[in-house]
Amino acid sequence: MSEETILANIDERGVVTLTMNRPELHNAFDERLIAALTGALRQLAADPAVRVVLLAASGKSFSAGADLNWMRRMADYSHEQNLADAAALAELMRTLDRLPKPTIALVHGAAYGGGVGLAACCDIAIATARASFCLSEVRLGLIPAVISPYVVAAIGNRAARRYFLTAETFDALEAQRIGLVHEVVADQDELAVVAERLTAQLLKNGPAALSAAKSLLQRVSRGVVDDEMIADTAGRIAGIRATAEGKEGLAAFLEKRPPAWIK
Repeated sequence: MSEETILANIDERGVVTLTMNRPELHNAFDERLIAALTGALRQLAADPAVRVVLLAASGKSFSAGADLNWMRRMADYSHEQNLADAAALAELMRTLDRLPKPTIALVHGAAYGGGVGLAACCDIAIATARASFCLSEVRLGLIPAVISPYVVAAIGNRAARRYFLTAETFDALEAQRIGLVHEVVADQDELAVVAERLTAQLLKNGPAALSAAKSLLQRVSRGVVDDEMIADTAGRIAGIRATAEGKEGLAAFLEKRPPAWIK
């Protein structure tokens, strides 16, 4: 992991805080930040000791979108270079969205463009009351393309039709109303308190079950309820019941004791 652009801290519970660390640039995206964050997430995905991932940011903003210097370089890219560059950002969003660990976005300050995408890709998003959001791409003659599947999944097509097209800035309460964030808190101190409350709740649950639940959501949110889906969901619950974690969870419930994964 790059200690310059991404800071990673893991506690004794397996809770990792990943902090975007370009405060002087409001954690704006460039190829280095994209690569570092993607690499960090891949490492966490493969680490069985990791239970929960918090995505945070240093400085005044969560992420102000694209770095201006990066955008200047992109202006001279060939079509092939632009494709490779866009694919890297798309892979970051997919990696975060499909991370087999619960994720919580801690949003403060500005979350623009790709910053909105990061919040949408996390399982849970909390924002301070003074956070602001904007899908600003059309102001620059661009579109929020690679983040669009995740943002539309979070806020719905109707809200996306407004904010993709107007590039309005909206506040945290509006972000909560349309489904981009789950809770709005007063300030960053309360952000940490709520994050800890949610983390403690997640740690009560089976690690493999959390991963399986995320996979289940990916499946059922992108298909029709037909015979194939019914068979798939039945197979998933039958399979997890037979796992060691599934058996331990049921035994702990019946015996009125904490399951083994609660330390």
